[in-house]
Parts: sequence; C-alpha cells; structure tokens
Amino acid sequence: MTVPRRASAAAAALLALAATAGPATAAPAGPPPRHSHLFLSVSGSDDTWVRGVSLYCDPPSGFHPHAQLACKALEGAHGKLDALAPDRHMCPMVYAPVIATATGTWHGRPVSWERTFSNSCVLDARTGSVFRF
Repeated sequence: MTVPRRASAAAAALLALAATAGPATAAPAGPPPRHSHLFLSVSGSDDTWVRGVSLYCDPPSGFHPHAQLACKALEGAHGKLDALAPDRHMCPMVYAPVIATATGTWHGRPVSWERTFSNSCVLDARTGSVFRF
C-alpha cells in the first residue's frame, strides 16, 4: 500500500468510528438551583414600628439572629409558614396586634404571606424561631 492509500484508509477508519460514536452532547446541567430567601417583617398594627430581617437558607445565613433554627423550622414545614410547629407557651390575654409578613422564595417557589396575631407572644408561640428577631 502506498502512503496516499494508507492515509485514505486511516481517514476512512476514523470517519467510520466517529459515525458510530453518535453526536457529542454536553452532560445535563441538572436542575437549576432552588434558592430560599425570605424577607421577614413584624410591625405594630398601627404602623408605629416595624422590624425586618433577611433570611437565607441553603445554607442558613443572613441577618436573622437564629438563621439555622429558622431554616430548620421552615424545612420541617416544607416552606409553609402556616404549618410551622408551634412553640407552646402561655401568653397573656392582652390585645396588642402585630402583623408578620414573609416575602421571597422557598426552594425557588414564590412566597407571599401575611398574618395578624393578637400580640407578640402569640406570634412567637405560633411561629417559633422564624419570627424571633
């Protein structure tokens, strides 16, 4: 076999091998990241005061003083603030309403939540560490 025929045979073999390998595709990137970030606020019903914090989960961080506990509580409730495990303790029968809100995303799903509680003790008993800031 001469040199040009050897080169042609080698090229044909490479083409045959490439044809059986199929098209090159990138490995799947996987699902997009599922971010969990909530802005939590508590205010007096007459809007004379308000306080709020950012809570990041995945990993727990932000300005929440109990971020790790709050994220764990939210994880246990599957991100549903109405399903948080209560922190049972006695509260005074005083009517001093507070409004709690949560907006942001939980594992990529939008969250928009607002509830009025008869006082801050009841808020703490119903939501535990999530609104404890």
